[in-house]
Amino acid sequence: MRRHTTLQAVGGALVVAVTFAVLPALAAEKKPNILFILADNIGYGDIGVYGGGELRGAPTPRLDQLAAESLRLTQFLVEPGCTPSRAALMTARYSIRSGLSLVAVAGSPISLPATEITMAEMLRDAGYATAMFGKWHLGAQPYSLPQNKGFDEFYGIPPSDTWDAFLVIPRGRQTRTIEIPLDKGPQIVEAKRGELLKAVKPYTAEVRRDIDWELADRGIDFMQRQKAAGKPFFLYLPISRTHFPNLPSKHFEGQSRIGQFGDSLMEGDAIVGKMLDSLKDLGLEQDTIVVFASDNGPQGEVVREFGGDMPDMGSPGPYRGELGDASEGSIRTAALIRWPGQIRPRSTYVMFSIMDFFPTFARLAGGKVPNDRPIDGVDQTDLLLGTSDTGRRDALLTFVGAELVAVRWKQFRTYFADLAPGRSGWGGGHLLPGTGSSAAPMNGYPKVFNIEADPREEHNIGALYEWVIGPTLKVVEDYKASLNRYPNPPAANITRF
Repeated sequence: MRRHTTLQAVGGALVVAVTFAVLPALAAEKKPNILFILADNIGYGDIGVYGGGELRGAPTPRLDQLAAESLRLTQFLVEPGCTPSRAALMTARYSIRSGLSLVAVAGSPISLPATEITMAEMLRDAGYATAMFGKWHLGAQPYSLPQNKGFDEFYGIPPSDTWDAFLVIPRGRQTRTIEIPLDKGPQIVEAKRGELLKAVKPYTAEVRRDIDWELADRGIDFMQRQKAAGKPFFLYLPISRTHFPNLPSKHFEGQSRIGQFGDSLMEGDAIVGKMLDSLKDLGLEQDTIVVFASDNGPQGEVVREFGGDMPDMGSPGPYRGELGDASEGSIRTAALIRWPGQIRPRSTYVMFSIMDFFPTFARLAGGKVPNDRPIDGVDQTDLLLGTSDTGRRDALLTFVGAELVAVRWKQFRTYFADLAPGRSGWGGGHLLPGTGSSAAPMNGYPKVFNIEADPREEHNIGALYEWVIGPTLKVVEDYKASLNRYPNPPAANITRF
């Protein structure tokens, strides 16, 4: 992205106290409520309006209707995994700046640093009631927990775990490696602001099946209470659909034509519908920004559903890749933004990062964006409100662990490393002669793909379009310049000690 959006430095010496840049609120008197529903591992090609839905054997009517009422992003870009994307969402910064550029694993030290300022903290300071129900996945250190990072209320799975955590008990028994009593295994937990986590009940396969309905019920109760109190709210609802293992509730089991993944996709659609219906019943539709987005591309080849013969995996649509890759199918997914009367329903190809929500919400809510650190998100308010059709982003970096592995600049994707050379068709692509035949990692030449012309990234055009490398390296140099003043913490790593 442009230098001024990559690094927002303060003049003079860095002070210890947190300082902020104030963005004027566009909501002159009444701050908009914000309902942010974050799906898990839904690919670009899963939802009906993105080419999935009924065509995939799993209709998504409520999301399709939401899309018709929303700004639909067709170039919404995230990070290659759930922890990195969630860190980027919460901080408006590349996950590597928080040391979270790998998926957090329970028992590892990976955790959101105490010094990070989250979207929830920004909105709470702007006068919002804040709640989060679902999956945090940003570490287990006390300073990293949701109730200590801006949320007044939290309920969900253990903050360092993901949705398959309940499998540790049956798998331990199956392999005869560990015997974990139910009360010592993963627990559903809750906490109010500043409290210690309290165990509510064991997190089991049965709880997994119905967890999203629990989260929705708690979210609706929260919205009801804030309406009665006359207070604007930020409700963050990171639901489980469609994360492996896709165990649908009994009501949705067998509803799709493609097995448990399709059942789960349809159930997630119904969850979104329930939240939208509740907003309408509460008379809050006009006053609430609704965002539906996915944290990354689909889970893929490594998983298969339980007890069936259909793969438990989503679709990246026309793109190549899956969760964990650095390719387009991993980092491009679905996002819908609705605000009746304020955001004109339409589709846009403008590049929009998951990091951009923080500064955009700050502008709309009268919040403050930290200016004592690099902020990689950009304010996209003008795009949302229709005063600009161009957006403020034309580039995005992609990290995996300690490595900067790829850059998107406009429609070109440049790779500095081969991360999956063994995957069929991925390692080589169709290489051009000359310098193109020596593409990364050999001899220091990157691979370049035109995503618009070649969405599956099969034709390396680095030798033909070598002029693309210059602007790409400029994006890298701008990022590197920010490190001179604000070095990153040690990158996430659980293989080197």
